[in-house]
Amino acid sequence: MKQDTIVEVKDLCVNFYTNQRCNRALRNVSFSIRKARTLCIVGESGCGKSVTANSIMQLLPDLGRIESGTITYHGEDETVHIEKLPRNGRKMRSLRGEHIAMIFQDPMTALNPVFSVGYQIEEMIREHLELSRARSSEHAVKLLRDMGVPLPEQRVKEFPHQYSGGMRQRAMIAMAMACAPKVLIADEPTTALDVTIQAQIFELMLALKEEKQMAILLITHDMGVVAEMADDVAVMYMGNIVESGTAEQVMSSPSHPYTRALLDSIPVLGRGKAQNLEPIRGTTPDPYNRPEGCQFEPRCDYATEICRHQMPPEEFVDTSAGDDTPHMVRCFNCKELTHV
Repeated sequence: MKQDTIVEVKDLCVNFYTNQRCNRALRNVSFSIRKARTLCIVGESGCGKSVTANSIMQLLPDLGRIESGTITYHGEDETVHIEKLPRNGRKMRSLRGEHIAMIFQDPMTALNPVFSVGYQIEEMIREHLELSRARSSEHAVKLLRDMGVPLPEQRVKEFPHQYSGGMRQRAMIAMAMACAPKVLIADEPTTALDVTIQAQIFELMLALKEEKQMAILLITHDMGVVAEMADDVAVMYMGNIVESGTAEQVMSSPSHPYTRALLDSIPVLGRGKAQNLEPIRGTTPDPYNRPEGCQFEPRCDYATEICRHQMPPEEFVDTSAGDDTPHMVRCFNCKELTHV
């Protein structure tokens, strides 16, 4: 483990049980979230990105269960094994918000519609910082001002439905930042926003990372966002991390067919309509009827017989990116891809 690691996830397996069937949502997922760095988890919908974030926050639904693996929070004064904590126990509640905060994908479902935005931010502050009501109110106004919300003294008294989409997301970030957490988890925070507001939100997150030396886990399905925001990247497919490394390693030397397919499907600014975009053929498998071997094999142009029967082990690719983060890939044909 590196000294600047704040959250370490090791061999995490999560299952969902519905109608007497088991969906193995996460399978031996491992990664580290490091101080003052942004780790992007990227992949198609349903690959397990949000399940990973909710596992760290112990917010899995009742039908979900961490079967094995560890989630370790390395605080300044203590090390906490999150997977062993009761979901709504006192220790887990003390970690949420104060040490690890989360920006949810849809702020309209995360914010309570019957309470003002200011009340909800103040509730977080009073729970963890033990400030008086007056001091909490002042802090809430300052947070909204820092997040770029106009007229914060007025907007702090308004309700979520009175905010625009971009303002609601800023309010969510203000709530997440209320206690200056060490780790910020952002679950596709700009999915429902236009590109101008999206750029503003990402600039705000980068500024917070620089000022507060915060570790960020950013979940997205957009490789363009990864190129702009990430220091480290983990590419996820059907509950497995199939490639990981620094952003430079993964973006410039993609070594898994799925990573390359994601990059090939992105339009490049300036090339016009003549560019050839290659969508990923096929669809993700039924999680209750998974392929026997590599999960990407039915959609892969490089698949061989061994891919149909065996999940590839982790292999480290030798690339010199000037960083101590190893470039890992799970593919039997990765050497063939690196020479394409």
